[in-house]
Amino acid sequence: MKWMIASDIHGSAYYCRRLLDCFEREGAERLLLLGDILYHGPRNDLPRDYAPKEVAAMLNAMADRVLGVRGNCDAEIDQAVLRFPIMAEYALLCEDSLTVFATHGHLYNLDCLPPLRFGEILLHGHTHVPACVEKDGVVYLNPGSVAIPKEETRHSAMTLCRGVFRWIDLENGEVYRQFEK
Repeated sequence: MKWMIASDIHGSAYYCRRLLDCFEREGAERLLLLGDILYHGPRNDLPRDYAPKEVAAMLNAMADRVLGVRGNCDAEIDQAVLRFPIMAEYALLCEDSLTVFATHGHLYNLDCLPPLRFGEILLHGHTHVPACVEKDGVVYLNPGSVAIPKEETRHSAMTLCRGVFRWIDLENGEVYRQFEK
């Protein structure tokens, strides 16, 4: 199965459309959202085309293909307008011999690791910065931010297929990084 993985849409209709265009172009079957879907948050400027109702409508149209986890900017009111679950603190993806602990990153992160075994993957957003690092035998991956990238990084998401993670620039569709487990 091919997954599209994204984080930090923050209510941007423009970048949500870019993400869903990429989802279709890549032929992904499922979309994993790592939180901060509708609200921009008090520390962020408004993203381009801030329209949470439009974002909800776009994602609800494909609710049967979306899996989400709760970000620090997501609340019960967000869940009330979304037709797929987003209130879990984490999700586990197990594919062949690959175990991925997917979360937003505000609770579990490199400084507060969940109970993972050597070689397993911690996948989170929250920082708005793409990452691929290993610490204490755990591989940490971050797709970056769909709508509000930080540290001069790209508007991005990633795919996972057959143990290969690929980071994709949402502006031009370019694969700019790859990690294989």
